[in-house]
Amino acid sequence: MKASDMKRGQTILVDGTLYAIVEYQHVKIGKGGAVFQTKIKSLVDGSIQNLRLRSEESIEEAYLDKRKYEFLYTAGPNEHILMDLESYDQIALDDDAFGDGALYLKPNEQLQVSMYNGKPVVVELPNTVDLEVTDTAPEIRGATATNQYKPATLETGAIIQVPPFIKVGEKIRVDTRTGEYVTRVK
Repeated sequence: MKASDMKRGQTILVDGTLYAIVEYQHVKIGKGGAVFQTKIKSLVDGSIQNLRLRSEESIEEAYLDKRKYEFLYTAGPNEHILMDLESYDQIALDDDAFGDGALYLKPNEQLQVSMYNGKPVVVELPNTVDLEVTDTAPEIRGATATNQYKPATLETGAIIQVPPFIKVGEKIRVDTRTGEYVTRVK
């Protein structure tokens, strides 16, 4: 594909390594021709690189097989078992595949796993998950100051900051991308 056909989030192969396009910008430099200043992220090790491409240059697009998986359980300190919802095959992934998202996994949670040549490269969690608060400090009476948060431990073991009115046993919605409290769930 031509560099002018790039889109954010697309996966490409550069020197045999799989990258995702994070950002690109069309730049006109003085006397020379226009180029695309592109920021790419390695899907292997997470490193970010800058790449300059002329608009007529070709880059190799990588096609990922996206499949729905269900999180089953955590087998050890660093092993999570997932099941393909179509073939019922099970795979084991480590914490690195999820990043901080492993803190918000609970059984029967649906995920999307992008595979390249039969190997999982990107695991997408839902944007938000509903989790129960298992431990937090009691409600602070008269705490009316804005942005006064307290730590709370969730059913998965994750610790996040919540507003002072949240009590033990309540369900809350957490943003898996930022790890922040969103709202209380009824």
